[in-house]
Amino acid sequence: MAPNSRLILTRHAQAEHNVSLDYSIHDAPLTPLGKKQAASLARQIPDLQSSAEVILSSPLRRTLQTTYLGWGPAVSRLGGPKSVVLLPQAQECNDLPCDTGSAREVLERDPEFAAFDLEQLTAVLDWTSKRGFWAPGEQALATRAGWVRRYLRDERPEGDIVLVAHGDILRRITARPGAGPSEYPWKNAEVRIFEFDPQYVDTDECFLYQKEDVAAAGGYGLTSTELEIEEAEGRL
Repeated sequence: MAPNSRLILTRHAQAEHNVSLDYSIHDAPLTPLGKKQAASLARQIPDLQSSAEVILSSPLRRTLQTTYLGWGPAVSRLGGPKSVVLLPQAQECNDLPCDTGSAREVLERDPEFAAFDLEQLTAVLDWTSKRGFWAPGEQALATRAGWVRRYLRDERPEGDIVLVAHGDILRRITARPGAGPSEYPWKNAEVRIFEFDPQYVDTDECFLYQKEDVAAAGGYGLTSTELEIEEAEGRL
């Protein structure tokens, strides 16, 4: 880890399941408005576009689209889409179709995603299975979020690290000690900067603390977990 690394966490822009609340859409992509939100984000953060040293992204469609649209100037400067590090461990939490990624061969057949280095996905077994390490249970999710924090700490030497991911997993990545997942409602195409908490940086959990809010190009779109909570409350 580089001293004083900044972790520039980004939620994807508006996706189809955020609007229709249809969680049967497999690997839900961005809506037309979501693409505009992501493109608008690129213009809101010129300083970060210039300072970003590496771009990491969940390999779901909506995060890949947000990456090349919202972080386009940085992606181009760093070598194009093939420079983006795909991080299946940052995929969304639930095992619903909308939160389940597409196989490498499916993405390769789509010109929109073929420009990414999809070979990275072959080394990550069963990442679309939603079983074991990838399961939606709270213990598995806490383990996966901890894995992401340790990866950022131990494997990324860069100073400014961008991670494009999803609302529910970002809440777990930014969990605080003794408090569980954050309750912060991430907006679509929102960027927030975190750093490692000096008190915990050398521990196994290596918790983060927020340094600043940066930008948000879209409104608030429910995650699949939030919809499930609302539906459960409506049945009470």
